[in-house]
Amino acid sequence: MQVYHLTKEELTMNAHEYALQANGSFALPDACFKVKALMEDDNSAISDFADVISVDPSMTSRLLQIANSAIYRFPGEISTISRAVTIIGTQAIYNMMLVDVAASAFKHFENQAINLKRFWRMSIYCGLVTKNLAIKAGIKDIERLFVAGLLQNFGELLVAKITPEVAQRCEKYSRDNLPWALQDLALGFTYTDISAELLKIWQLPEKIIIPIRHFNQAQSYQINQDVKVLNLASRLALLESHGDEFDYEELIDESLCKSLKLSKEDIEQVTEIADNDAASILTVMNPKLFSR
Repeated sequence: MQVYHLTKEELTMNAHEYALQANGSFALPDACFKVKALMEDDNSAISDFADVISVDPSMTSRLLQIANSAIYRFPGEISTISRAVTIIGTQAIYNMMLVDVAASAFKHFENQAINLKRFWRMSIYCGLVTKNLAIKAGIKDIERLFVAGLLQNFGELLVAKITPEVAQRCEKYSRDNLPWALQDLALGFTYTDISAELLKIWQLPEKIIIPIRHFNQAQSYQINQDVKVLNLASRLALLESHGDEFDYEELIDESLCKSLKLSKEDIEQVTEIADNDAASILTVMNPKLFSR
C-alpha cells in the first residue's frame, strides 16, 4: 500500500471546515427552509406549500419533472405542485426539493479533478438501491433514504473543488484499497463525514443525516437499519461501477444482508431495478452530462 503524506494545508482542515467552505459558496435555498417551517406548523395548508414553491418557475418545473420520474413511480401524471402535495404529502415534496438542490449543487461544484460521470452514476445508483433495499427490508419513510443515498458521497465533490490533488489520490482505489480506507488515509476522515457536516449546516432532517454520519459503523450490531442499508447500497454502487475490479463475495458483507433479512435474490432484484431506472433519472438530474 502506498502511503501518502498530508500537506500542511490538508492537515489543518477537518470535515467540518470542508463543509463550511462549501456552504460559503453554495447555500441551501430559502424555499427549503420555508417548506421545512411549514411542515412544522400545524396550521399550514396545501396552498401555503404551493405558494412557496411556485414563486420560482424553474423549481416548479424541476420538481414536477422529478415527481413524474422513475424516482417516485407515482401512478398517473402529476401536473401541479398543489396536486403533488395533495397526493404524495409534504415530506415527499421536501425530499424532492432536496433532490433538486443536490442536482444544482453537484453542477456547481463540477471540476476536472474526478470522473464526474462516474460520480453522478454512483450517486444516483446508490440512492435508488438504498431506497429499494429499504423497501425489501420493511423500512418505512423510504424517500428520505433515496436522498441519503444520493447525498452520502457529496463530500467527494467538495474535496475535488477545494483540494483537487487529494481527490485525485482518493480516486485511485482498488480491491486492496477500498475508497473509504483510502479517504481516511489521505484525509483522516471520509467523504461521508464531510457530507454529514454539510447537511447538518443545511439543517436537513436528522433522519437523513444519521445513516450518512454513522456510515462506517454499519457492522456494529446496535446500529440502526438505515445505516446498514446505506452502507450496503454504497458497496453495490461501487460494484456496479467497477464490476471488473471488485468481486461481490469480497465486497458485500453477508452479515449486513442477514441482519436486514435480505437474500441474494432480493439484492439481484434491487440492482436490476436500479439499472433500469438510473439512465432516465440521470437525464433528469443532469441533462447536460447525460443527454449527449
